[in-house]
Amino acid sequence: SVDSHNKYARRKTGREPIESIHPELDEPLAEILGETYGLIVYQEQVALIAQKLAGYTLGAADALRRAMGRKSKKELDAQYDVFRSGMLERGYSEDAFQTIWDILVSSSSYAFNKSHSVAYGLLSYQSAWLRANYPVEFMAALLQSVRDDDDTEKPAVYLAECRRMGITVLPPDVNASDGLHTVVGPSIRLGLAAIRNIDESVAQAIVEARSKHGCYGDFYSFLRIVQAEACDKRFIASLVKAGAFDSLGHTRRALMEILENAVDHMSELKRRESNGLDDLRSSVDVDPCAANPTQRSVPELDEWESRTKLAFEREVLGLYVSGHPLSGLEDALSGRTAAIADLIVGGVAKQGERVVVCGIITQVQRRQTKQGRAWASITVEDTEASINVLLFPSVFEGLPNELTLDSIVRVEGRADVHDGVVELRADSMTILNTD
Repeated sequence: SVDSHNKYARRKTGREPIESIHPELDEPLAEILGETYGLIVYQEQVALIAQKLAGYTLGAADALRRAMGRKSKKELDAQYDVFRSGMLERGYSEDAFQTIWDILVSSSSYAFNKSHSVAYGLLSYQSAWLRANYPVEFMAALLQSVRDDDDTEKPAVYLAECRRMGITVLPPDVNASDGLHTVVGPSIRLGLAAIRNIDESVAQAIVEARSKHGCYGDFYSFLRIVQAEACDKRFIASLVKAGAFDSLGHTRRALMEILENAVDHMSELKRRESNGLDDLRSSVDVDPCAANPTQRSVPELDEWESRTKLAFEREVLGLYVSGHPLSGLEDALSGRTAAIADLIVGGVAKQGERVVVCGIITQVQRRQTKQGRAWASITVEDTEASINVLLFPSVFEGLPNELTLDSIVRVEGRADVHDGVVELRADSMTILNTD
């Protein structure tokens, strides 16, 4: 079963007795299953059992193993009769055959090649050792490993694990970040290349300019010093939204207000300098904006409200870093719902199981059936992970309010598990008032 890894651990540590598969099979399978405490763990054990109990040749046993791995009904039906005949001819009962056959078929979903298992086991041990002895470095590497991953859940799950471990994850900073994530004492500083639209070459240009000229004193000195290729509105907007200029003392909202004019002005100066019309970098002590003080003016504006600020963070980082829209609401939302991370990562969700989750809507895709009825696919996220929720017409058309991003909702439905991916087919959805 899917719990075999836990059964193995419990049996190995004496917390669970080794149970007999079937009284007739204890002696013939003792040597094959002895090292795994009576459990079928390796693919090789499937082949050995077929040889021992049903008289398969090595080649035929390997064909059985492959058929089980593919879950081909046609092949398994053919193998069923061969295996049954082989066991009955050797004096085993019908009950013994059916018992071991059912176990073999179910084990094919998790049984692994033994040599591969050794390699995985070694890597697992090394990873566990690194996590235990160098937790900050380990989590920084783990976050880095999923930077370009299409699986949007993993970064959020790892970030939540950092918080659970007491590791602070700091936003990117033009004066402190490298291209990759780095360890800063007991904290992790996100790298500049983790920001959407900032590729490694742009991140490297920002780091190199800082190394050459020193830390950026303010927003305008950043625009002045970085290479022209990095002085681009799209890049700078992503840096602002990610909080990469926070240490310079201005609100993100204020920088977005002046961004377009400031970048246009500085880009023109850089163009003139590259054409020999202006010596922009004749001295790092000469400020090219000094002749036009208004170009250095940053308005004193309050920061965006928390939800807006966090929404921009998620847009460019794929994560809520400085906080979470659900922070402070955990007690109100827990106890009556499932944690999404447990459903999608922990393997808790079973096909068709009724599930209730609460979270914030972070994505909405409106669609139509062939008959023209409206439905939607939405992403619901709690403080640790997100899940795709399907709102078919019978549910979608009955919603009293228009679906909007950042709405906090409670969804009841059934888990749909397909190829390891868990979705939720909603039976009902309620928009919660958390004010």
